[in-house]
Amino acid sequence: MPSSTIQRINPATLPTPPGYSQLAVASGGALIVIAGQVALDNQGQLVGLGNFAAQATQVFRNLMAALDAAGASPRHLIKLTTFVTDLSHLPVFRQVRDQFLDVEHQPASTLVQVSRLFRPEFLIEIEAMAYR
Repeated sequence: MPSSTIQRINPATLPTPPGYSQLAVASGGALIVIAGQVALDNQGQLVGLGNFAAQATQVFRNLMAALDAAGASPRHLIKLTTFVTDLSHLPVFRQVRDQFLDVEHQPASTLVQVSRLFRPEFLIEIEAMAYR
């Protein structure tokens, strides 16, 4: 099987973003699509009622578990889409994210504030794409 490569690009024609790459170009591997992860533990119990940092940490733990199940690691991430119910949590989100992701190889990323997620107690949800 040919080896996969992921090239992360921040072209001079676009602004250099903090904490993510503008583009990710993948070739020679397998695409992994991860459904939106929320702050539920492996027993389906909510982690961190009303606590954004605790919920974000659990969401990233779930994301890491999904990557592991696919034989991938954070370095294989090419795209994150994050939904939050309150943008004031952005600094905390960035702190938690940087504990889990390879800060030298950031995926492309989108963050959106929404009025609510599918259950009102959820404060954050992240879906992802990886390539290995």
